Amino acid sequence: MPRFLADENFNSHIIRGLLRRNPDLDITRIQEIGIAQSPDPLVLARAAELGLVLLTHDYDDMPSYVNERILAGLPMPGVVQVPWNLPLSQAIDDLLLLIGCSLDHEWENQVRHLPIR
Repeated sequence: MPRFLADENFNSHIIRGLLRRNPDLDITRIQEIGIAQSPDPLVLARAAELGLVLLTHDYDDMPSYVNERILAGLPMPGVVQVPWNLPLSQAIDDLLLLIGCSLDHEWENQVRHLPIR
């Protein structure tokens, strides 16, 4: 099962809902590892260093930094982009579906987008 890093502003209600439905999930918040308010490239580097898939609401800047890492051949354990306006229950359901239907190595160098269509 993949391990996750929740971006600084990632909705804490989604995190709580995920853990309520699957207490075995490993989700760390950026604040817990001391990189709050860090630039996105540092967040991605730290996620890669720790082998954590990043959960984010950032559709503006994050995709370009992800592409830079991939093109540079740097490790990138994966990113899941969740729109702010996605209903809470759908975000939780879709994330649990993605997690349940994938293997750890399938996240590498991937950017997943919710909602699942």
